[in-house]
Amino acid sequence: MDANERTLPLSNVMAEIARDPDPTVTLGEIIHRLGHRAFGAMFFVFAAPNWLPMPPGASTFLGFPLVLLSPQMLFGVRGPWLPNFIDERPINRETMAQAFHRLIPWLQRIEKVSKPRLTFLFGPVGDRVIALACFLLSLVLILPIPFGNMAPAAAIALFGLAMLQRDGALALVAYAITGASGWLLFIGGRVAIAAVEKLIAMLDRLMG
Repeated sequence: MDANERTLPLSNVMAEIARDPDPTVTLGEIIHRLGHRAFGAMFFVFAAPNWLPMPPGASTFLGFPLVLLSPQMLFGVRGPWLPNFIDERPINRETMAQAFHRLIPWLQRIEKVSKPRLTFLFGPVGDRVIALACFLLSLVLILPIPFGNMAPAAAIALFGLAMLQRDGALALVAYAITGASGWLLFIGGRVAIAAVEKLIAMLDRLMG
């Protein structure tokens, strides 16, 4: 990565990755291209596509790197690391480019209005709180919950952009969505438990 690429907006870097003629790209290459911004950028790159139509199991595939990356940030690792079997795994660039091209216009709009503000939400403590929130959200993201990954994905993506832009307003929105995700998960769990209890009671009546 050259000096100019390090200062490019994330939307530009994503566009350059998508335009590369090589038919495949690895996670390691993406991390290298994102450079010093990799944690925040990776949070966005792997969370935001969950809002797009994706093949079954895509949320688990995209969420697993987040499960590994967020604890590294939590414990103060300066640069992201992934095991070789993930780092070197090839991704079809055309599929990735299609997702990127749908995300880039929205990302560019956010980049135009976003700016450093409420920066007390970041730093050694603030960044670790964000990392912990992203870790918990990523655990939900990899679960096969119908439509249950959309709110966690949105929160992780916004946390990533907030870190990149040092924009505390985006971080506050992400925290709000995190709270909503927890509430929805709690309600969904209560509904599932109630449904199982009713099914067990029905079976007991039938068998009694």
